[in-house]
Amino acid sequence: MQEHHLFEYAVIRWVPQVEREEFINIGVILYCARHKSLNMIYHLDNSRLAAFNPLFDLQELELHLSAFQNICSGSNRGGPIAELDAVSRFRWLTAIRSTTIQTSRVHPGFCFSSMDTLTKLHQQLVLLT
Repeated sequence: MQEHHLFEYAVIRWVPQVEREEFINIGVILYCARHKSLNMIYHLDNSRLAAFNPLFDLQELELHLSAFQNICSGSNRGGPIAELDAVSRFRWLTAIRSTTIQTSRVHPGFCFSSMDTLTKLHQQLVLLT
């Protein structure tokens, strides 16, 4: 019988104009200590993003998300934060900030597979299917 494992996740949000406090869910980041995993998945729907802000810069947004991905994976391209342990990277990525890439509050749950759970959360919270 498989065990349930505690995980934590946050929704990654694009906030095109911070002062307006409007956002679109574009991804999910999930940490599971038992699986020793920190992963994220995102999807950019260009027509939806353009409808929200027609002047958005897709290349800049992808650059920011690439930095998030590098830190999440512990890549040397992620700078000094990427050198921290997985839980510290997760806490840094999900810290409250007032930038164009923000995360929701952290939510806990139990899962059998962190990757399956990440995919399911992405479907429910970003792709809306």
